[in-house]
Amino acid sequence: MLGRDEILQLVPHQGGMCLWDEVVAWSAQEITLRASNHRDALHPLRHGDQLAAIHLCEYGAQAMAVHGGLRGRERGGAVQPGVLVALRDVQLQVARLDDLAGPLDASAWVLVEGEGSQQYAFRIHHQGQLLAEGRAAVMLQLP
Repeated sequence: MLGRDEILQLVPHQGGMCLWDEVVAWSAQEITLRASNHRDALHPLRHGDQLAAIHLCEYGAQAMAVHGGLRGRERGGAVQPGVLVALRDVQLQVARLDDLAGPLDASAWVLVEGEGSQQYAFRIHHQGQLLAEGRAAVMLQLP
C-alpha cells in the first residue's frame, strides 16, 4: 500500500488537486485506489456546496496518472506526464459525491498502449455501489 506522500511524487497534481489518498494495490496492468476527500468543504472541484458526479472523470484520469507513474518508476525511467484527450462511454450513476459517507474506491486498467499513448478503463465505487465507469485516452508527453 502506498500513501498520499508517494502519490504526490508520481503525478503533476499537487495539494488539494491530488485526489487520491492511497494506492490499495497495483500491478503492471491494473491499479486500485481509495480517497475520502469528496466530502471536504474545501475540495478544489466543488462548486457552491456540492461536488458533482462529473468530477468522477477526473478521479478516473488521476487513477490512470498514478498507475502510469508507478509503472514508469518501476522501469527506472522518468514519469511521463500525459494529457487526457478523450473520454468514452462514461456512465454516471449518481448526481453528486459530497453527500456520500465513507471512501471512494477506484480501479483502472490498461486496455491498449503505444509509445506515445494509452487507453484505460476505470470504475469508481462507493461502499460496493458503482458510481461511474468509462474509458479514457491519454497522449504522453515524450522527452
